[in-house]
Amino acid sequence: MNDTILIIEDEAGIACMLELLLSREGYSSVLTASTGAEAMSLLDSREPDIILLDVMLPDCNGFELCLELRKKTNAPVLFLTSRAADYDKLTGFAMGGDDYITKPFNSLEVVARIKAQLARKRLYQQEAPAASYAFADFEISKDTGGLTVRGQQLHCTAKEFALLLFFAEHPGRLFTTSQLYEQVWGQMQLGDEKTVVIYISKIRNKIERDPKQPRYIVNFRGLGYKFIPDPVPAGQA
Repeated sequence: MNDTILIIEDEAGIACMLELLLSREGYSSVLTASTGAEAMSLLDSREPDIILLDVMLPDCNGFELCLELRKKTNAPVLFLTSRAADYDKLTGFAMGGDDYITKPFNSLEVVARIKAQLARKRLYQQEAPAASYAFADFEISKDTGGLTVRGQQLHCTAKEFALLLFFAEHPGRLFTTSQLYEQVWGQMQLGDEKTVVIYISKIRNKIERDPKQPRYIVNFRGLGYKFIPDPVPAGQA
């Protein structure tokens, strides 16, 4: 397989085991780095397709390193760490991680999750950008910034539209409130959930038939929000 996998792990035994495991699975391009500095240096010359990231590194914290990695690459980041507390997992997702596996781990599970992330990445890359999105109850137009709900045009503020558009462009993906804030407002603000929650409530009031039981923007308690599309059947748009 042509995918390049970067392993950032300071325990040589685990790094070697993962490298051997991935090699047996057919991945011929596996890079390793034992420190954050080494990983950042590697990214100057290589573009990995996925990154396995330990949290406790000798020269930095893996969560903080994830933020720096995000400045250089959009490759999925899969945390692989012994830190198993719920707070650590939520922090990992808030810092830009795409998945989180705790040690000791099942090797087959790690391979399965890597393949799932790579398949999703390829799918997103194949998707052509659309000028508009149509769902059963509403349509949004990127060109005009318009929102039409069940045939009626509704006013949207710029941020409401940007957040709704972001959801529509990333269907089925789970985002923490911090990730949504960073993507839409352009700032990293860990722990600030109120603004995002307020805007999601405003959007639900416009697009949902029953905002108290939303079908499009769904909250997964403790993890974040996911946009679940309901496309208009072909020929009915």
